[in-house]
Amino acid sequence: MIEEQERKTRNEIVMIVIKAIVYIALVYFKINVPPVYKHYPVIAQAAEALFVFLGPSLAVSAIRLVIIFWYIKKHKFKSNIKDNFILGINRIVSILNTVFFALAFMVFLGVDPIKFLTSITIVAAAIALTFKDYITNMINGLIIMFSDRLSLGDHIRVHDIEGKIIDITLINMILQNEDNDMVIIPNSVVFSSVIVNQSKQNIKKLSVEFQMLLHFGYTPEYLENHLRQVVMPYSGFIMLDGLTVKTMAINKDEARFKVQVLLNKYDKVKEREIRRALNTAVMKLAVPDQKL
Repeated sequence: MIEEQERKTRNEIVMIVIKAIVYIALVYFKINVPPVYKHYPVIAQAAEALFVFLGPSLAVSAIRLVIIFWYIKKHKFKSNIKDNFILGINRIVSILNTVFFALAFMVFLGVDPIKFLTSITIVAAAIALTFKDYITNMINGLIIMFSDRLSLGDHIRVHDIEGKIIDITLINMILQNEDNDMVIIPNSVVFSSVIVNQSKQNIKKLSVEFQMLLHFGYTPEYLENHLRQVVMPYSGFIMLDGLTVKTMAINKDEARFKVQVLLNKYDKVKEREIRRALNTAVMKLAVPDQKL
């Protein structure tokens, strides 16, 4: 993985060098206009458009590489680190390159970008109003990327959705849930929701809620002791006295309980096994005269 990242960095440096050589050649031909420009105006127009694109793109690429190198050295990260800050820088560079390409394309078509942008002010406002949701998502996505509250690899819960963050785009946040399904959540939803980030804690919480009829006479203490025996085979993954049973509500005929287990390490397979063992034990308690 580290070798792959180093190879990618070398390729980026090679691309910057190639861009610099081409840009220097364009600057030279801009000062010393070759005859081919006069005979073939299309080539001159294409060269001018390439000049408009390569200049700022080259500067942004070089600045990006310097910032990322400085950031990794400052925090003493590995070269293959996946970090929100680096992700945010990459997204901004992508947006800027898209803008530079659009300006270069206008130049190639013989359109003055400044006059064009001035003339479509009203149209631009209408476009911004139409795509306000996308713009809001982009802004929220950048805020999330540059925030240390949520990071790639964190295990979070948004509403009833729980999973690991595997990517943050300018539009969505992508989670991987317990079933290895990819869950896509708009950044605006993430930004405006209450989020539980379990990875920022030293422990991982596993919760199971269930209801039990009152005539069985099960007390929270009995349920707690019984379920502790059930998860005893997984004691290496559960903190000492890390299982508790809380009474959430008591109705006329039944009570609602919540069993919470504190895990000392995150293991998706073991977590699934513990949850299944708890669910099976609860179902057996609910129908004591039957075998499940």
